[in-house]
Amino acid sequence: MSDRRPPPDPPAPPPLRIVVADDNPVVRAGLTALLSGRADITVVGEAADGREAYEAALRHRPDVILLDVRMPGVDGITALPHLVPLAPVLMLTYSGEPEIVREALRRGAGGYLVHGEFTADQLTVAVRDVTQGRAHVTPTATGALLAELRGSSSATAHLGADLPTAVSTKSPQGLSQLQPSVGQSSLGRTRSQLSTREAEIMDLIASGLTNQQIAAACFISEKTVKNHINRIFAKLHSTSRAEATARWLGGGEPR
Repeated sequence: MSDRRPPPDPPAPPPLRIVVADDNPVVRAGLTALLSGRADITVVGEAADGREAYEAALRHRPDVILLDVRMPGVDGITALPHLVPLAPVLMLTYSGEPEIVREALRRGAGGYLVHGEFTADQLTVAVRDVTQGRAHVTPTATGALLAELRGSSSATAHLGADLPTAVSTKSPQGLSQLQPSVGQSSLGRTRSQLSTREAEIMDLIASGLTNQQIAAACFISEKTVKNHINRIFAKLHSTSRAEATARWLGGGEPR
C-alpha cells in the first residue's frame, strides 16, 4: 500500500485589514465590533476625521478604508483623493445628497453605502468586494445620482426653450408662431429611443459610473450591463461613452 498522504490544505489568507473613519465614536465602535467578529476581517485602526484616516492608513496600510462624509476638521470628500492611492475607499455615511454621492464617486470612492440600507452581511460582502474592484451602491445613493442627472438634463432642455420666449417679448410674432427649440425637441427624440431600463443605465453612464458600479446599482450582472450598453450605443449611433453622454444630455441628433 502507498504511504502517500494528501498534501496539507493551503494556509488561509490573512484577514482583510480595515480602517474605520467616522467622527461618531458610537458608530466607530459598532462597526469595529461588527467587522472584527468576522474571521476574515480585522479592524486595525480608527479615525475621527480625514486627517486621522490618512495617518492611520499610512501607519497600518489597510486593505480597505471605511469613510464617513461629514466629519469635523478634514471631511471625507476632502480626504478622498489622498486616501484612494493608499487603499480602496468605501463611503459609509448618512449623507445621500446627489452632489455628495457624485463627487465621492468622481474622486475615486469604490462604493457608497448609506446607513440603514444594508445588513451586516451585506456590509461585509461590500468590504470584501471593494478589494476586488467590485462596487456597491445602496438605493439612496443610486436615486440621488439619477435625480441629479435628470435635473441637469431638464435644465439643459429648458435652456434652449427659454431663449425664444425671451426674444418673443420684443418680436411682433406671437408665442404661437414660435417653433420648439431644436435642443428641446431633439433631446426628447433621443430619450424616446431607449427603453426604461436603458434610460436608467444611460443616466448612470452619464453620471460617470463604471460597468461594475452600474451592475451593483441595478442589481444585474456586469455582462447584462454590457449588453444594455451595446444596444444603447446602437440606438444613439455612438461609439463611446463620451459620445453617448453628449447626445443623451444635449440631445444632439445622431448622424
